[in-house]
Amino acid sequence: MSSTYGLFCPLLLSLLLFSSSASALTSHLNRIPRLRIARDSFLQDSGSAVSESVLNESQTFFFDQTLDHFNYRPESYVTFKHKYVINFKYWGGANSSAPIFAFLGGEEPLAQDIPVVGFLTDNAPRFKALILYIEHRFYGESIPFGLSLEEALNNSNIRGHFNSAQTLVDYAEVIIHVKRMLNAQKSPVIVMGGSYGGMLAAWFRLKYPHIALGAFASSAPILLPVNFTPHYGYYTIVSKGFRETSETCYETIKRSWSEIDRVASKQHGLQYLSETFNTCEPLSNASELKDYLISMYAAAAQYNDPFTTPVAKLCDAVNSNGSSSILNKIFAGVVASKRNSTNSSCYDITPPRNASQTTLGWPWQTCSDLIITLARNNKTMFQPDKDTLHSYIEYCKSSYGVAPRPNWISTYYGGQDIKLILQRFGSNIIFSNGLKDPYSNGGVLANISDTIVTIYTVKGSHCLDITAASKKDPDWLVKQREAEVETMERWIHVYHDDLKKLRDS
Repeated sequence: MSSTYGLFCPLLLSLLLFSSSASALTSHLNRIPRLRIARDSFLQDSGSAVSESVLNESQTFFFDQTLDHFNYRPESYVTFKHKYVINFKYWGGANSSAPIFAFLGGEEPLAQDIPVVGFLTDNAPRFKALILYIEHRFYGESIPFGLSLEEALNNSNIRGHFNSAQTLVDYAEVIIHVKRMLNAQKSPVIVMGGSYGGMLAAWFRLKYPHIALGAFASSAPILLPVNFTPHYGYYTIVSKGFRETSETCYETIKRSWSEIDRVASKQHGLQYLSETFNTCEPLSNASELKDYLISMYAAAAQYNDPFTTPVAKLCDAVNSNGSSSILNKIFAGVVASKRNSTNSSCYDITPPRNASQTTLGWPWQTCSDLIITLARNNKTMFQPDKDTLHSYIEYCKSSYGVAPRPNWISTYYGGQDIKLILQRFGSNIIFSNGLKDPYSNGGVLANISDTIVTIYTVKGSHCLDITAASKKDPDWLVKQREAEVETMERWIHVYHDDLKKLRDS
């Protein structure tokens, strides 16, 4: 697997965990499970990384993208520089109607995606495909008015253009532009994405079937943002992964929350916790530490691939401190989880001051159109926690001055009764999942029709199949990717047959 697979999945998708107080909400927002393709704590086998030579073969372009696709006010026609990257190396050319693989970027700079999504470069030679990577608006170098993301988010008029619907039109505009530029109008397009990007790919196929022949949506929890419903499955799967790895580790973690609360309630208790966990900044409350640990366990489970086995490594560290206190055992897990990160004399447990673009942008997206809630009950190794629509609305209003619209995603994209509806008019979508991934709880896990299919593996983790292949890949992962490739080959074969019939008629 790619050494950058350890970059903390575009979705992934930081999903919101809310409590009733604004301070707790803010804390949760900094420690929510991401919807990105990869994480950055555990590095993977460098033998499967996308090679530097492949990256150097790609060319970067900028398209004059329209700011507002849905209105006709004068300011709507303002444009910004929208980044996209093309790899021409494998393309069979427009004359042969060779396909285009279009990767739809998620909630991070495109430069972080390209080294990770090796599935495209691995399979482009087989298809003689052009590879097109498109950045998501407001991330990377694709921010309107040349602003930083923080500056753009601080402007209520500008950030209103930052949503998934505008982004899908951006992708459509770039794909059409590239096909015209290359005189490749007859080249079929397959859009691809992982996590939140996978959601975008599936939605793109449904909204723009005249542009994309098909969509490959890896680890896309597309059923989660359907109305406001607390989802308990994510943390149930996290807990299951730890329990199956080590019952002792699972029980230690489960007991640790009350121990943290007990110590924090004592005089100088927060100082003791800060010293025990060697925090870079003194803890101001117990929630800071607990939110950090929840995030750490979630990330380990979400990216629990067979190469780095982060859950096993973490549990080995917890269990190896035999006679130590519960808190020392938990701290050993923190040390293990950060072992491959940048060396530091302390642990940055409190929310970082220099936030990444993902950390800045995703809270806005989940307060505008992407409302997804993850809850915990007493059947997991975590303390119970359930957000409410009232607390969600209050947080978003206090942070951005807008209230979320709980029904928007299901109204605009669908999602309710997905099998009953999509089998009647949808086609050519692959939903792939690994069942070790907690976000698989929100994925499509059963075929909807002959052409809207699910391909999952019991041992797979988040977005594992869209990363680069490795000689160390287990058979089940090799077979998963082969099934995905063969499905896309069928789509293109049918397309070329239809194209030939049309030309011969």
